[in-house]
Amino acid sequence: MEAAALLRSPTATSLSLRCSTPSTTRSSTTPSPASPSPHPLSAVRSPPPHAPSPWPPDPQRPRPSDPLPKGADAFFRTVISNMEKVYLSRNPTAKAVLDLVQSHDGNNVCYDHFAFRTFGVDGYGINSLAGFFMDFGYTPREELRFPAKKLKALWFSPPASYYIQSGTGVDGPLPRIFISELLVEEMSSQCQEVIRKYIKTSGSGHKHAVLASTSGCLTWEKPIYSDYQILSRESEYAAWTLVNGYALNHVTISTHRLKSHIRSIKSLNQFIEDSGFKLNSEGES
Repeated sequence: MEAAALLRSPTATSLSLRCSTPSTTRSSTTPSPASPSPHPLSAVRSPPPHAPSPWPPDPQRPRPSDPLPKGADAFFRTVISNMEKVYLSRNPTAKAVLDLVQSHDGNNVCYDHFAFRTFGVDGYGINSLAGFFMDFGYTPREELRFPAKKLKALWFSPPASYYIQSGTGVDGPLPRIFISELLVEEMSSQCQEVIRKYIKTSGSGHKHAVLASTSGCLTWEKPIYSDYQILSRESEYAAWTLVNGYALNHVTISTHRLKSHIRSIKSLNQFIEDSGFKLNSEGES
């Protein structure tokens, strides 16, 4: 497994911890670790859409400039904490790196963003998760396109929080949310057939995407290894999503919030490598 340094720009301020989540299939053979996804800078940034938003204004939702009510804030943090627990339980290398940085920096680790993957078909794409975050004050921002990987993504900025002035991890500043989806209709007919086969076994599972993410469960039938192989030959993203569903794909550390000498990307990378971890320079989607 690898901890990946996510260098979004020469002045990057986040470190991505992404380890291939162990894939569970109905075969005794374990799929090999997934290959890294495209660097975010290979994305095509789409102009603001002129079409009506898929999320109509809701007076019940907090405005982005308003803090969440205390009860809502506590509930939301519990939800993302459970997402984090599933992720760290499946990714011991990522947990080890987080523990290492926390022990060295006096427990000052804060998250920059959480990233999720989805299938863009039959309601199982970005929208299946977006509504939950918007209900808690998140605002949809820039749409990104990854033509080579047949992906699109949307990131969401967090609401203001007057109640959390300090804290670390999920108890600190709320992370941004990055949700991507595979453009299934652009895949080969064979891949589409596999994906749609499992989606059909899900019923209305897309309506419970957040519950699936917090529990680490799939909303569709447990995949067989031969289907995983079909997808992996064409798209690592598709294969990963088939066996992991709505589970958190990766998290990033906000390096500028660290307090010690490792608060720069270069210094933090060196510190992690010197501690025996292997890094790569590929980004994530």
